[in-house]
Amino acid sequence: MGVGGAVRGASWRLKGTPEPEMVALNYNAGRLGSPAGGLVGGDKIRPPMSGCKLPVGTCPDMCPAAERAQREKERRLHRFEVAPGCRGDRPRADPQRAVKEYRRPAAGKARPPPSQLRPPSVLLATVRYLAGEVAERADASSAEVASFVADRLRAVRLDLALQDAGDAEAAGVLEAALAVLLAVVARLGPDAVRGPADPVLLQAQVQEGFGSLRRCYAQGAGPHPREAVFQGLFLLYNLGSVEALHEVLQLPAALRSCPALRRALAVDSAFREGNTARLFRLLRILPYLQSCAVQCHIGRARREALARLARALSTPKGQTLPLGFMVHLLALDGPEEARDLCQAHGLPLDGQERVVFLRGRYTEKGLPPAGTCSVLVASKLGGRTLEEVVMAEEEDEGVARRKSPA
Repeated sequence: MGVGGAVRGASWRLKGTPEPEMVALNYNAGRLGSPAGGLVGGDKIRPPMSGCKLPVGTCPDMCPAAERAQREKERRLHRFEVAPGCRGDRPRADPQRAVKEYRRPAAGKARPPPSQLRPPSVLLATVRYLAGEVAERADASSAEVASFVADRLRAVRLDLALQDAGDAEAAGVLEAALAVLLAVVARLGPDAVRGPADPVLLQAQVQEGFGSLRRCYAQGAGPHPREAVFQGLFLLYNLGSVEALHEVLQLPAALRSCPALRRALAVDSAFREGNTARLFRLLRILPYLQSCAVQCHIGRARREALARLARALSTPKGQTLPLGFMVHLLALDGPEEARDLCQAHGLPLDGQERVVFLRGRYTEKGLPPAGTCSVLVASKLGGRTLEEVVMAEEEDEGVARRKSPA
């Protein structure tokens, strides 16, 4: 079997995603964000009792004044929220920087009053601030940024769930929040000091975000201009999952025919078939947010491709393959990353330009190397800011709109 057969053969070994935590107010976050709840449910909030109407938030700030004062007193301000030039052991909160933190509602405790809830317009402004000012900070590690942003976005989703918001407004907030979360999680480099950023918890929060948004789509009349994009992101984030594919295939045909969703289905198909050449050709042309969503699967896809090459090409005396071919096939960031990938799997090198496939040398230890993914992810910002990507109203290609019921 030649190189082409090795690249196309075999199926992908799939691993399920860890179960997210149980979230307050009957938030049941399952493995996949689904509008239906249950096995693959996302955030699910218990409906109000009969005759009880949800309030509308009236807080004009990203963080209510009462919370700012309390956290100042308890010294629980994050350094991102401290007023500039404020030094000493009693830092003060900057109303333009402080963002409401997530607080799990206590059982039996009354719902917060409208003055403690931010309306959709303020929630959207909060997400915009997190994307434009916090996610782009150069004086903080990616782990610190991801931990802070994920917590504040979780509070955004909770505020939205506790009030009466229109479908279009809610979808806009949830879309922007999910886009920011996908981006900051994707920026957690393989060698970054994780610090407070727990990858499993972050993954759970991404799934919660998908659950909230997809239920908003299912329950609302629409239209939602970016629905096809975010349904595609859901499939890409859960690449190879039978449950995710089933959920997407239940969507209306008009939605599934949108370019963004067709592209996501094509990537999923190539991933399942083990067609590495086609998979990485598709990954090269994915837009930035889609690339962020699929990044967590790239390391395993490369490992599976390398394993197939080893099975096809390994001989007792060894066959060599140019590292340049590996760089092109697997969309690596350069020869150095190709060398690191081969050596991490026990494959020796012939000089600096070729890898040797010797029988019995290929090994798999631990998780597959994640790589930096500059070619497949970071380079696709194309000079735009994260805020510009997040707040984009529609894909350039256009998206189909779900028809409102007559």
